[in-house]
Amino acid sequence: MTTNPAPAAPTGSWIPALLSTLVTLPLGLVSLFFAGLSPMACDSCDGAEADRFDASFDIAFPLLGGGLLLALVLLIAAWAPPRRPALALAAPLVVVVSVLLFMGILDTP
Repeated sequence: MTTNPAPAAPTGSWIPALLSTLVTLPLGLVSLFFAGLSPMACDSCDGAEADRFDASFDIAFPLLGGGLLLALVLLIAAWAPPRRPALALAAPLVVVVSVLLFMGILDTP
């Protein structure tokens, strides 16, 4: 009785996931670091200006966190067999879009 072996993954299918990991994780950490520092932009603000900044930051920061979490989920899914290069490409793009949304929503003085 012969059994058919499981189909092997194509050679090099791990390369997009590795490249995505090398880009996404540092990009996400740097963006989280700078987003955490962004409240210092309004240290000298008072009154209505500080209220506008706080209201926008209360929306923008959780949005950035959700985007980074989604990028992490995409990155993990890119490593799961069968490996999907589209997910590996989507992970760093989600980080970039999340940062752009964060900067767009944030009402800096």
